[in-house]
Parts: sequence; structure tokens; C-alpha cells
Amino acid sequence: MKLHQYLPILDWGRTYSRTAFSNDMIAAVIVTIMLIPQSLAYALLAGLPPEAGIYASIAPIILYAIFGTSRALAVGPVAVVSLLTASALGQVAEQGTAGYAVAALTLAFLSGGFLVLLGVLRLGFLANFLSHPVIAGFITASGILIATSQLKHILGISAHGHTLPEMLASLFAHLGDINWITVALGAMATAFLFWVRKGLKPLMNRLGVSAKIADFATKAGPVAAVIVTTVSVWFFELDAQGVRIVGDVPQSLPPLTLPGFSPDLIQSLLMPAILISVIGFVESVSVAQTLAAKKRQRVDPNQELIGLGAANIGASFTGGYPVTGGFSRSVVNYDAGAETPAAGAYTAMGLAIAAMALTPLVYFLPNATLAATIIVAVLSLVDVSILKKTWGYSKSDFTAVAATILLTLGLGVEVGVASGVIISVLLHLFKTSRPHVAEVGLVPDTQHFRNIHRHTVETDPKIVTLRVDESLYFINARFLQEMILSRVTDGCDIEHVILMFSAVNEVDYSALESLEAINLRLTDMGIGLHLSEIKGPVMDRLKRSHLIRDLNGQIFLSQNDAWTVLTDRVCAAAE
Repeated sequence: MKLHQYLPILDWGRTYSRTAFSNDMIAAVIVTIMLIPQSLAYALLAGLPPEAGIYASIAPIILYAIFGTSRALAVGPVAVVSLLTASALGQVAEQGTAGYAVAALTLAFLSGGFLVLLGVLRLGFLANFLSHPVIAGFITASGILIATSQLKHILGISAHGHTLPEMLASLFAHLGDINWITVALGAMATAFLFWVRKGLKPLMNRLGVSAKIADFATKAGPVAAVIVTTVSVWFFELDAQGVRIVGDVPQSLPPLTLPGFSPDLIQSLLMPAILISVIGFVESVSVAQTLAAKKRQRVDPNQELIGLGAANIGASFTGGYPVTGGFSRSVVNYDAGAETPAAGAYTAMGLAIAAMALTPLVYFLPNATLAATIIVAVLSLVDVSILKKTWGYSKSDFTAVAATILLTLGLGVEVGVASGVIISVLLHLFKTSRPHVAEVGLVPDTQHFRNIHRHTVETDPKIVTLRVDESLYFINARFLQEMILSRVTDGCDIEHVILMFSAVNEVDYSALESLEAINLRLTDMGIGLHLSEIKGPVMDRLKRSHLIRDLNGQIFLSQNDAWTVLTDRVCAAAE
């Protein structure tokens, strides 16, 4: 195994050029400006001190640059993982306590260790157990939960809860405590950030401003909101009138920290860590592959597991919490011209400088502004149209989406993601337990065989050809057996049954036993069982069984050969 497969930096680092350095530095400046308010906001969402967001964006980015394969992925705190972190930590410690911070480190360590283990064992394919509709449903529900959870900061009241009913009930119970100055700040910040996203760039384009400057101004919008609201609170002393502010943020580089290794703590956080790992990896690798495809680059999912695992382990030893590749910042990183993972390392350097020099400037930053930043960011994740799309395309996928959304909103994010995995697996099992089996006939003047209910085809009342459109295994073997026996008992003149295996990629032992049982039953009924178009690997496996030796019929290379031979045989017998 070549070393650069585990250390991708040795691959892209050999060809690193001055042009790449220039492009990476420009991208790093833009992403750093974007990340400063985001990092503070997501730490707030996770229930941690604001500096934890910055700490979680320094060492993890550098480690991912060494071990990750994506040239554009920007690693750090993200909204969904921050929400999952708050949900998990709230079950083992109280916010603001030392135990809560240690639990966050432990959660990052467990998540990182699990990801590295999956990567070393080459188990990246396990993420496929989460179907896209389920992921879309979970992210949509999480976006709603996150936005709702931030309303307390916009309103300047205290509220709690991990589910939508709990949050709404708590918000209504504290409506009498609303701080209207906070509401004004939060509402203006939210409206401004929405306008920046949708209206600033078109306005600047109409004014003749260059596209690059317009893009930069759009990305820097949250920083402008931070500056204006912070100055307003300081100048008018709004904190004395009940406006809650960030307060003191340590002016230092990330500290060296140790996660907790208490057996009880590990046991409590192990399952949430696995769920965070799976969700984070799915989100990250999806973004990485999408951006890589635009430049015809390749992303290795198994190495991505190792890169993200190293990033999370790094976060656990530097005062952070679980991280993953973020969609918005990765797109910004890509659009800004990042060519290599070095852009992430330069971003980490920029954040380190900010942690050392700029943290005193955010003392008067209102929590309402950070909440507005989160709300505007996560509402872009909410896609209720997925319900309409899946309803029109597949009722089973709609059921999965709707169930995931309702369970996440009603019972919390951990139950939602766990149910999403279970629903995905159950949907797969349900669909494959009743495989599509089509009775086919010969299309006139061709050698093609098609479904008798969809096409005008030639058939013979004494021959039944069934095309099996699914691999055969324990979950659907009985279904095929019952279907064949039901079909042959409906027609007394049937003499031959042909199973067309062109779409069968696997036959497990349970399915083999079912095929042997079908062969015995058809033999007793005086009906021949024939197989056609068996794929090489399937045939290799069948040759090691008794089925081929005991088969009462023949095996044909093509369905047309089977049809020709058996129809001639039927005609000859009739004469």
C-alpha cells in the first residue's frame, strides 16, 4: 500500500505551485471572514462557550488537510452536528459546567475514533444505508429545530427543549419576558442577512461593481452584521438594558485538552457519537464528491473517513467538539478558487490570528446576532418540497421522508437519525422482499423478450418465461417460490418454466434451497425447470451446488436459445 494513499498531502504537495498558493490564500481569507461569526454561532448552538467554535476550526482543518482527499472541503463546526452535540451532551451534563465541556471533548474523540476505524476497515459503503430521501427529511427537520431553538436569543428570553413541541411550549411560556431591544437587534440582523444573501449581489452588479467584489461583499455580510450590532450595543450600553452579549472570550490559541475516559461517560456518549459520525460523514462526502466532480477530481470515501476522524480527534485535544465538512463554507471555498487542502490550513492560521487578536472585539456582540446568523444559514437547508417530490414519485420514499421529519421534530434529533437509518434499511428489505418478476414473451421479428403486459409479444401456452429482476437472497426466496407455484397451477397445459436470470447478481444459500425446492415440486408435476442468461459469477456459485446436477431441465446461454429449443420441442410433441 503506497503511503500517499493514507497521506494525500504527499500527492498534491509534490506539485504545489505559486499559482496554487495565491489562489488558496485568497480562498482562505474569504472563508476565514465567513467562519469567524459562524464558529461563534455554532458553538452557541452546541451549548458551548463561543471560543470552542474557533478552537474546533483550527487543528481539525489542519489535520484534514493532511489526511483528507477533497481539494475544496472546509471542515469545522456545522449546524446539524452542533445540534446533535447539544442533544447528546444535554443528557450527561448541564450547560456551562466543566463536565459539559469534557463531555464535548469525549464526544469528539469517540466520533473521531469511530470514523478512523471505519476508514481503516474500508467500510465507507455503510453510509449508503441512509437513503437520500431520509437524509433530506432529517436535514429539513433539523433545520426547523435549529431555527426554532434560536428564537429565544432573538426574543431575549429563556427557553429550553430538544423537540419542536417542547421548544414551542417553552417559548410561549416565556413570552412575557421578551426584551424588545433584543428583538429589534435580532430582527434587523436577520432581515439584513437575508437581504445580503438574495439582494446585495444583484444590487452591486447593477451599480457596475465587479463580480469578485460583489461576491466578497456577499460572503462578508455576516461580519458587517456583527460589527454594526456590536458597536450599537457598546455605544448605547444596551447590555445594561437586558441585551445578552457574548462577553469575555479567551484571547489565546486552542489549549491542550484531554477528553474524559470514564466508562460511564463513554457508555452514555458512544451511540450519539456513532450517529454524529454517520450524519457528519454523509453530509461531508456528499459535498466533497459534488465539488470534486466539477473539476474531474476523485474523492476516496474511505480516506475521507480517516481525514474526518483525524479532524475530530484533533478537536478533542484542542478544546473543540465534533466537526465535519460544511456545505456552505465548502462551496464558498470552492467558488473563491481553492485549489488544494492547503487553503484549509491557511484558514486555520487566519482563525488562530483571530483567536489571539480579535476576541476582545466581540465582547459586546449580542447573542441575537449570532442567532440570526444561524437561522439564515440553516433555513437554506429546509426543503419541504421533498415531500411533494417523493409523493409524486414513490409513496414508500414519501413515507420515509415524512416519518423521519415527524420523528425528528416530535422526538428529537437522535431518535430522528436512528429512525432514519432503520427506515432506510426496512425500505430496502421491503422492496427486495417482493422482487419484480415479469412474465415475458418474444417481440415479433426480434430476439428480444419483454413483459407480456406492456408489449405485444408471442407466447406459448405450454411455456412460461419469468424474468427475475432482483438478486435472490433469504428475504425474497420464498416469494419467488410461491409465485412460480401459483403460476403453474393456474394453467394445466404448462410443460416448461424458464427462469430468465439476466438481472440476478447474487443467489445466496437460502435462495438456492428455494430453487432446489422449486425444481423438486415442478419435477413432481411433470414440468421442466430451465434457466437462461445466468451471469458468470452466479453460475460459478451454482456449479458448486446440487441444483445444476439435479435440474430437470436445461441451462441456456440466451433466452432466445431457450425459446427456440423448447418451442420446437413442444411442437414436436404435439405432432
